[in-house]
Amino acid sequence: MTRFSRLVLASSLLAPFSLSEAASLEQVLAAMNKSAPSFRDMSARLTRVEHTAVINDTSRAAGVVRMKRTGKEVRLLIEFTEPDPVTVAFEKATARRYYPKIQTVQVFDLGKHRSLVDQFLLLGFGTSGVELARSYAIKAGGEESVGGAATTRLELLPKTAGVKEHLSRAELWVTAEGYPLQQKFYFPSGDYTLVTYQELRLNADLPDAAFRLSLPKGVKIEYPQK
Repeated sequence: MTRFSRLVLASSLLAPFSLSEAASLEQVLAAMNKSAPSFRDMSARLTRVEHTAVINDTSRAAGVVRMKRTGKEVRLLIEFTEPDPVTVAFEKATARRYYPKIQTVQVFDLGKHRSLVDQFLLLGFGTSGVELARSYAIKAGGEESVGGAATTRLELLPKTAGVKEHLSRAELWVTAEGYPLQQKFYFPSGDYTLVTYQELRLNADLPDAAFRLSLPKGVKIEYPQK
């Protein structure tokens, strides 16, 4: 999987845990079971930290994110404003990355990786505790504060070989309401991606227009996979 595809990768038997962890874990999964059926959309300020192990380099980007789920269809738009403006849009099996400074759009066919992308996009948003435990061995890592809010950190180990090939493990920081305020993805290469959400708004009935790329006339279109 390419770095770009991996970025957008971005449930029934549970891993062993102590009695105190079991109570916390059961509460979090129950909250996710309760919140998942009503999830329609979300928006938030987003901070993404990426660490590249081979060169020991860490980069940071910030912006806003909007996600909408209609049935099995998921749409996502991320507008990065720092350090450079870039907009990334996902719809069906296509991802588009727009660079306004050079008036260029790169189009990616997600193809067979679409299911992995869905797991990344929906990890904690609209995902029930039952679904999560079907795909991951889960352990509660304790209570932690994220942006001043109380959360429970969940440690996730993927169960299937197909997911393990691209994702070594993940962590979610989940609120009492059953939604994540932070996600961390660890990759077999030793790289990781940390995503933090602030000013999270849920089920605001975002219009379809909120997920469309706003492109000027004459924009250049590239297909890097070809």
